[in-house]
Amino acid sequence: MPRLLSRFSFQFQSLPEAMLFPLVVMLLQIGSTHGGLPFYNGFYYDRDMNDKALLNGVRLMVETSEDAIFTQRGANITLPCHYHYAPKLDAPRRIRIKWSKLREDNSKDRDVLVASGRNHRSFGEFRGRTHLQQDSPDEVSLVINDLRLDDAGKYRCEVIDGLEDESGTVDLELQGVVFPYQPPHGRYKLNFHEAKKICEDQDAVIASFDQLFKSWLDGLDWCNAGWLIDGTVQYPITVPREPCGGPHLQPGIRSYGERHKNLHLFDVFCFSSALKGTVYYLGHKKKFTLEEAKQACQDDQAEIAKFFRTSV
Repeated sequence: MPRLLSRFSFQFQSLPEAMLFPLVVMLLQIGSTHGGLPFYNGFYYDRDMNDKALLNGVRLMVETSEDAIFTQRGANITLPCHYHYAPKLDAPRRIRIKWSKLREDNSKDRDVLVASGRNHRSFGEFRGRTHLQQDSPDEVSLVINDLRLDDAGKYRCEVIDGLEDESGTVDLELQGVVFPYQPPHGRYKLNFHEAKKICEDQDAVIASFDQLFKSWLDGLDWCNAGWLIDGTVQYPITVPREPCGGPHLQPGIRSYGERHKNLHLFDVFCFSSALKGTVYYLGHKKKFTLEEAKQACQDDQAEIAKFFRTSV
């Protein structure tokens, strides 16, 4: 570094004095970043992990499932993701992997898992439930165990090779039911946050638009508008009629658009998925109280069945 500065100080002799300070500061800033590695998600990343040769004429490609992955709550699922180079390279390259979950409201993605070499790290509610499946050199699939209701959605698989990166998305859908909820004290009494809590109390989550749309295709018809997870307010109509937008509109999803989550009040559409398992009857002849029934199920290594509560 002293030689570098002395060389430039010779060149500075012919420059106006007012220009010396900005140039020296610029050189010091360049020198201070030399040797430092960027820190992200618990890892130090070297942007030059591979050799200096650029991938001229070589394309990094990521392949994910085009079809949605259907499963149910409590299951273990694998979201497929593979990558390759075209044309194929002779020697393997060091890459980074990042899985993230896209949010319904298009805000910042949720980090799920990052991996660099043998280092892996999961985040938030995915910690302890996710890992990479690498049954072949080109596979970087994501395994999620004990699926939860809010795990449904779109996931991004990103493969990073130095300055090059490519990604693909996988749609994970849970099999379940969408049901409207209206408070006992009347319709349109819930802001977004209250609606979210109501669904949680029903062993459910606020439904997404895709879940509501699928239920509409299956015949759901409901004239009261309700919150969805993306902050919009909508309602499904299969039989157009006067109180529901008018008889002359086509069947479909009626939308109020995005509403203020604190100020505006509506009903809510909740989504729940059956737990992995089956419903069966205990072979007891005696009658149970509710608490006795719960205990009898626990004694049989099970839990009492649940049903959806709606108020209409």
